[in-house]
Amino acid sequence: MEEILSVRNIVIYLIVINIIGFLLMFIDKKKAEHGAWRIPEKTLFLATLLGGGVGTIAGMYTFRHKTKKLKFTLGLPIILILEIVLAIYLMYSNNQNL
Repeated sequence: MEEILSVRNIVIYLIVINIIGFLLMFIDKKKAEHGAWRIPEKTLFLATLLGGGVGTIAGMYTFRHKTKKLKFTLGLPIILILEIVLAIYLMYSNNQNL
């Protein structure tokens, strides 16, 4: 039986969550242009916290959306950096325990 947290499954998850983050930025930008109901900022940050930092940041700059909001231009990259540092730490600590 395949392990749920295999490298393959983690990579698939990260690809999917980053596509979702990118699409959320696109959809929110289009809604903003048309004065429609918007995606809550909490949702955009949640997508980043769940591992979609590359996608949300790419969407932010591709669509020029939320680029004037300091909490996005600083917050999203800080979350991404912290997640990368945590992942490196966890990989390193797992190798030490083997």
